[in-house]
Amino acid sequence: MKLNVPENRKIAPFYIFYIVTSAQIGMGVLGFQRIIAKDAGADGWISVIVGGIIIQILMFMIYQILNKVNGDWYDIHAYIFGEKLSKVFSLLLVIYACFKTITVIRGYIEIVQVWMFPGFSSFWFGLAFLLLVVYVINGGFRTVVGINVFSMIILFLIIPLYLYTVPYANPSFLSPVFGHSVGEIFNGVKGMSYSYTGYEILLFVYPFLQEPAKSRKWAYLGLLFTTCFYLYLALLTFMFYPEEVLDSLIWASLNMWKIIEMPFVERFDYIGIATWFIVLLPNVCLYLWVAGQMVKRSFAIRLRTSVPIIAGLCLIVLPLLENRTQVHHFINFTGQIGMYLNAIYIPFIFICVFIAWKVKNREKKSN
Repeated sequence: MKLNVPENRKIAPFYIFYIVTSAQIGMGVLGFQRIIAKDAGADGWISVIVGGIIIQILMFMIYQILNKVNGDWYDIHAYIFGEKLSKVFSLLLVIYACFKTITVIRGYIEIVQVWMFPGFSSFWFGLAFLLLVVYVINGGFRTVVGINVFSMIILFLIIPLYLYTVPYANPSFLSPVFGHSVGEIFNGVKGMSYSYTGYEILLFVYPFLQEPAKSRKWAYLGLLFTTCFYLYLALLTFMFYPEEVLDSLIWASLNMWKIIEMPFVERFDYIGIATWFIVLLPNVCLYLWVAGQMVKRSFAIRLRTSVPIIAGLCLIVLPLLENRTQVHHFINFTGQIGMYLNAIYIPFIFICVFIAWKVKNREKKSN
C-alpha cells in the first residue's frame, strides 16, 4: 500500500535543495582531501568534479524511477519484487541508515576527543545527541526539514572562513595537472563515496513533497552546490598543503582553521568544531527518520515507538568503537556500502523499474 501523506505534512519542492545538501555535507567534509589524495594526488580536485557529474546522472535515474512508481523506496521494491521482499529490502536500508547515524556521531566524538577533551565519553555524548535527535523527529518531518535549513545558514557563514588560507596558497602545488592516470582519478572518485552519499534520501522523502515534479531542479542544484563546495575545499587544501604533508592530516579542513586569527578568540578551531555540531545534526536527524520511516512502512510501527528503539541500538554500538582504527574501518565500510547502493544498486533498480513498467503496461493493454 502506498503512503498517503496529508497535505499539511508535505513540504514545498525547493526544500529538497536543503535536504540534499544537508545530507551530503557532514563528517566527510572534514577529511576527504587526504583520502582522495592517496590515489589522485593534487589531481584529487578532478576526482571531485568527476564524482559530481556521476551523482547528477544517478539523480536523473532516481527521478526516472520515482516518476514511474510515484512512491518511496518501499513502494519501489514492492513494485518490482512484491510486498514481502520489499520488507526485507527495507530492513537492509534501516541497517544502512543506522550505520550512517553511527559514523556521524562517533566520528564527531573522535574529533572532540583528539582536539579538545581526551576523556570525552562516547556513551554520554551519544545519549545526549540521540535524545536531541529523537526530540526533533517527534516534532514531525517538517521540523526535521527546518533543522536542515538552519544548518545550511550556519554553513554559509562558515564557508568564507576558509579564504583565510588564500594569502598562503601556492598554486604550484597543483602542478602538474592531469599528472595521474584515469584509474587513479577514479580511485579518487571512490574515495569521495562516503562524502557524496546522502542524495539518495530523496527516495525516502518523495511522498512528502508538494508537486514533487517541481523538485527536480532543486535536487540538481543541491548536488551542484555540494560539488562546488567540495571542489572549493579541495583546491584551497591542495594549494595550502604539499602532498606529502596532506598525507599525514586526518582532518585537513579542521587544520586549516588553525590559521584563523580574530581579536576576540585565540583558537578558532575549537569554535569551528563546536559549530560543526549544528551542521551534523540534520545528518543524524534525516537518517534516523529514514530508519524509523522504513520500519513504519514495513511493520506498521509508529515513529514515536521505532525511532527511540533504533536510537538505543545505535547508542549501544557507539562505545564499542574504541579507537581510531575501528572508527576508520567502520566509516570506510559504511562508505563502501553507500558506494554500492548508489553506483550499482540504483542503476540496477532503474533497469528493473523500466522493465517492470513495460511488462505492466503490456499486460494492461492486453487486458
